[in-house]
Amino acid sequence: MLTRAVKKKGENLMKNAKEFKLIECRGTPYEIGRQWGEGCKENILKISENICNSMALFYKASKEEVVSNAMKFLPAVQAFDPYLVEIMRGQADATGLRLEEIFTQKCFNELTFYYNNISGLCTSFAATGKATQDGKTILGQNIDFLPGTPIDLLKIHHANGLVQFILSFSNSSEFTLSSAGIGICANATIGQDYSFNIPVGCYLPRVMREKNIHDAIDILKQVVRGLGYYHLADINGHMSGIESIHNDFELLYPERDMLLHSNHYLTERFKEVDTALQLQPDSYHRLDRIRSLLDQHYGHINTEIIMKILADHDHHPDSICRHFNPTVPTSSTTVASFIMVPAEGAIYIAAGHPCEYEYVRYEF
Repeated sequence: MLTRAVKKKGENLMKNAKEFKLIECRGTPYEIGRQWGEGCKENILKISENICNSMALFYKASKEEVVSNAMKFLPAVQAFDPYLVEIMRGQADATGLRLEEIFTQKCFNELTFYYNNISGLCTSFAATGKATQDGKTILGQNIDFLPGTPIDLLKIHHANGLVQFILSFSNSSEFTLSSAGIGICANATIGQDYSFNIPVGCYLPRVMREKNIHDAIDILKQVVRGLGYYHLADINGHMSGIESIHNDFELLYPERDMLLHSNHYLTERFKEVDTALQLQPDSYHRLDRIRSLLDQHYGHINTEIIMKILADHDHHPDSICRHFNPTVPTSSTTVASFIMVPAEGAIYIAAGHPCEYEYVRYEF
């Protein structure tokens, strides 16, 4: 169900009214993949072209070389999640791409690091209990990456009854709210070493098909290896974050009913290998800023307050609401923003900078 954009009379009158096209998919994994591929064909083809062009331009890597590097991960993925492989087969048949090309998209994050082309930055939060106005869990983030990065919005109906809203980022990462009452946020964290086993784009889907947050976290503990921070929060107020390096992980727990993160490690023993100071130095300010703003509204945090916080421009352009910086070779910008309220089965999405675009509410 889609409801009107979140805008009260007299407020945000200058914001743009824009929303993602909602693609609904159902049936077997293969059927879901076909419907996904048909509904998002233009973006999926664009993603394939973007990967090849960027790798060729910056690293003189041929398409077949890039695909070959990605395919090294396929045996582990087939064993880990055959359900996802069937979805990819459906996407391939619907778009006319080879399965290998679709799989390469799922490995986009790993290829980015393999070829040292690092661009992603995000700021995320989760709050519940005493921190929020009504005690309900709220979580979300700004998604920051290169301007024009394709994003698709899907509503997936699985045969076992689970329904998901998925913001699919370059067909490689998924920001998901499920009807089981679980939501997820993700941020890039980068150590000096990283280990590849199962790509991010191939383990997040299985994590978010779990119907229990504890089972979802257990899967993350098995597979995270240095390429991202995640936190999960559910309808019952359970929240956990997880940081990792190439050979270790650490669970993070809420303080004062809040979990906050940007792009540097909070785990003390991981700080000696953290590259954020060199690659993402504004991460420290963004985390301090979102903590300060949430502290100001502690006990009264609601979706309207969060919308304003995610549009914050302190330290612009490298702010929570991030804007393109022409002085940086591969500058990120906020390409979308979302807020999830699991108890309401609702996700609010701004299809661009939250300072410029209205949030639209979708619900199960």
